[in-house]
Amino acid sequence: MNSPVSHHPSFVAPPAAPTRPDLRGTFGMAASTHWLATASAQAVLERGGTAFDAAVAGAFVLHVVEPHLNGPGGDMTGVFATAQEPGRPRVLVGQGPAPAGATIAHYRDAEGLDLVPGSGALAAAVPGAVDAWLLLLRDHGRWSLGDVLAFAIGYARDGHPLLARVSTTIAGVADLFRDHWPTSAERWLPGGRVPEPGELVTDPQYAAVLERLVAAEAAALAGGAARPAAIDAARAAWRDVVGPAVEEFVRTPHRHADGRDHAGVMTAADVAGFTASYEDPATVTFRGYTVAKTGPWGQGPVLLQTLKILEGFDDALLDPSTEAGAHTVLEALKLAMADRDAWYGEELDAAALAHLLSDAYAAERRALVGARASTELRPGSVPGRPAPALPPLRTDAAAGAGIGEPTVVVDAGLELAADGSTRGDTCHIDVVDRWGNMISATPSGGWLQSSPTVPGLGFCLGTRLQMSWLDEASPSALAPGRRPRTTLTPTLVLRDGQPVMALGSPGGDQQDQWQLLLLLRVLVGGYSPQEAIDAPALHTTAFPGSFWPRTWTPAGAVVEDRLGDDVVRGLAARGHAVTRAGDWALGRLSAVTRDPATGVLGAAANPRGAQGYAAGR
Repeated sequence: MNSPVSHHPSFVAPPAAPTRPDLRGTFGMAASTHWLATASAQAVLERGGTAFDAAVAGAFVLHVVEPHLNGPGGDMTGVFATAQEPGRPRVLVGQGPAPAGATIAHYRDAEGLDLVPGSGALAAAVPGAVDAWLLLLRDHGRWSLGDVLAFAIGYARDGHPLLARVSTTIAGVADLFRDHWPTSAERWLPGGRVPEPGELVTDPQYAAVLERLVAAEAAALAGGAARPAAIDAARAAWRDVVGPAVEEFVRTPHRHADGRDHAGVMTAADVAGFTASYEDPATVTFRGYTVAKTGPWGQGPVLLQTLKILEGFDDALLDPSTEAGAHTVLEALKLAMADRDAWYGEELDAAALAHLLSDAYAAERRALVGARASTELRPGSVPGRPAPALPPLRTDAAAGAGIGEPTVVVDAGLELAADGSTRGDTCHIDVVDRWGNMISATPSGGWLQSSPTVPGLGFCLGTRLQMSWLDEASPSALAPGRRPRTTLTPTLVLRDGQPVMALGSPGGDQQDQWQLLLLLRVLVGGYSPQEAIDAPALHTTAFPGSFWPRTWTPAGAVVEDRLGDDVVRGLAARGHAVTRAGDWALGRLSAVTRDPATGVLGAAANPRGAQGYAAGR
């Protein structure tokens, strides 16, 4: 994985010169969507921390420096392998469930909704990210919580230079803050103005929350507790601090994405009742590699289903830079996404998932890929289950714009809707250390534009419940205690029982689509990770979006212009409804790699937006 294999002869489009080098070394590597998170993670590695210590440190920095893309009130999922058990990948579950009061009857009857709003406290799942990171640190890290959080506390307490995109995001929602979310105006509009790009900004309230966690750990250690119990004391402190503040605040109605005011339903008991966990991943083999993802409570199996469909095609049809390859990839993705919307959810059983990932089922689906673009949503069937109930297919652009993740990424990280609202995105971090520990993690939710800032906490709740349907027949129906079908979907790749690559990307419904391109180009086309990340990207929008207002574009295909006029014209001639996104507009990929035979490590990061960064030695 660290020395690119020979360029495959059936990939007609050779890789262009990369925008930056593929990093190589033997000590440790980190890559993320912000240079300060990458640098913090690498600093931990340099001081003897594991990949897990480093990932936790970087993740808490992401809460501070990318507040328009994630926050401590949001969620995360990770997939990792340890040096002690390299052949046993695990999923870290930091996706909180729906609160006890989040019932379809309440949302539909009491609140008059037909969709979960894209912003406001009714869209919030129980915050899951912080507890998940602390669980990982407890079980697989070496450092104390105080040492790990020092980076984030420093940036929150002393300040960090504000990203231009954060400033633009605040400007886009400034009127909403002033008119409807006064606590967010107080937090993000100092003196009533939008902070300038590069201005040092602080978050003393969040710094104080983190310091309370550190104090809880220190008190437990002083009382004779072992390190795991001391970190558990910090986890308990998080629940004690956050739960009551959230419950008290969300009782006051506030503006939601539907244009009306609603009170939230989350309680302190909801926050106290969540505990992060580990699960076995869903996996498939592709070209001799094992690819590990979340289960069907997330969209991770979409990538696995697509790989199994594509595995039966000749390599020449797997090159996304050609007309035939791009068409084949788009059509396979549509079929997998249709199954996602028809079948995926918390309660999909192991037998049903095994069927969806089987070779026989992939062959059935592969036969549906024709020479022209399909304009239908075509889920398959699962033995012993009734025909799927398809979600509403909303194509009305006038349905409104939520504050969810983008379907077309404009200006490399921010989409401004017609009404001036903004859509958030997500973060990502990958780390590998010299011992062979490796993790890919995707934190998200709790964007500054998600819902009003909670007083005393310095952050807001997330909006993950907007991917739940207010329809009892849906496999991803809203239900108390049920995890929403998250789009957060990191990836781990193994070869012969050893982890060789961790990768991921922000991008909502596009996360698995963009990761697919990287995997095809690296595993089949012989590109290096950086060459694959730099290569022209594309994705389909021919399925109901996971974010409010849940619209779709039949045969929709979004492409980077660098794909080339001939390829774009060819896709249009095949019936794809093509949207050109610009030359460098799609994808936020990063990756780290390890060659088990030599111990050589690698890292690569996204050049789009000049923000992602890889470091290592």
